[in-house]
Amino acid sequence: QVQLAESGGGLVQAGDSLNLSCKSSARAFDAYSMAWFRQRPGEEREFVALISGGGDITYYSEAVEGRFTISRDNAQNTAYLQMRRLALGDTAVYFCAASEGPPYTNAYKYTYWGQGTQVTVSS
Repeated sequence: QVQLAESGGGLVQAGDSLNLSCKSSARAFDAYSMAWFRQRPGEEREFVALISGGGDITYYSEAVEGRFTISRDNAQNTAYLQMRRLALGDTAVYFCAASEGPPYTNAYKYTYWGQGTQVTVSS
């Protein structure tokens, strides 16, 4: 069983930056593809970004491309999401997810999920 713990959420103003972290309990962290999803109230979970186990493949949703950066430190068992130029539409609960094998944009492909961290962007 892999446990994931997100941190770094908070309340920021539009245009600000925020960095999220996702600590994994997995022994072989580099065997897991990682992704970030977000969910607004009343909406389905939305793909944000993914990264392969070795970190050589990354992919972003159109909504965050050019503003968010996903990365990972396999020695620290941690994945990151650097968020810049935050907008009101980025307000959501952000979840990290892990999957053994290739990375996917589909949430159903991910076996392990964190509890989520709230990101609120104010005007």
